[in-house]
Amino acid sequence: MNKSDLTSYIDTLSACRLFTGIDEQNLPAMLTCLDGNHIHVKKGNPIFVEGDPARFIGIILTGTAQVIREDYYGNRSVMTNLQPSDLFAEAFSCAGLSTVPVSVFAMTDSDILLLDCHHLLTSCSNSCDFHNTLIRNLLHEIARKNLALNQKIRYMSEKTTRDKLMAYLSDQAKQNHSDTFTIPFNRQALADYLGVERSAMSAEISKLKKDGIIDTQKSTFRLL
Repeated sequence: MNKSDLTSYIDTLSACRLFTGIDEQNLPAMLTCLDGNHIHVKKGNPIFVEGDPARFIGIILTGTAQVIREDYYGNRSVMTNLQPSDLFAEAFSCAGLSTVPVSVFAMTDSDILLLDCHHLLTSCSNSCDFHNTLIRNLLHEIARKNLALNQKIRYMSEKTTRDKLMAYLSDQAKQNHSDTFTIPFNRQALADYLGVERSAMSAEISKLKKDGIIDTQKSTFRLL
């Protein structure tokens, strides 16, 4: 990746957890060493599809994307939503899997930086001193996402749609330190994330609103 490709994304890359502790003026040379590959993906098109080689770690430069798991019958579950500076597919690459077990789709026109995991984890012939920092940051990010996955499992283990929904909304209120907050999902994406039917979830939201437990307008909620 040449330096001119990087210029307009320097702020986004600096915000990426993978590069914590690395001076932004060193990013161009570092990405050249890592052989970063910049791609543009149109809305609705895949960045990765299930079965692709688990070789690359991705970073969202612009746009948004979703990590999707699809079962044998074609039912989709949203694993996570991705925003600019977010890292994805790092666990699959570092785990030594031969293929990616999920798909990643661009939800808007998006620019993506792909990094070869082998280059990231292996010191180059120039003995660049940033590899240890990258490996430490990568470990922290994998651990953080493992905690987030455990949180999602907790929501999905609740017995009813109402319980799943309230567990999620309660955590969002705590994380935002406010009874009013905006979630990063539309209704369908929220239903997919919680593993419930959209119609059943929408009915529960209406009941919760009628019962005076919540108020909501689109993706903004208030716990009463």
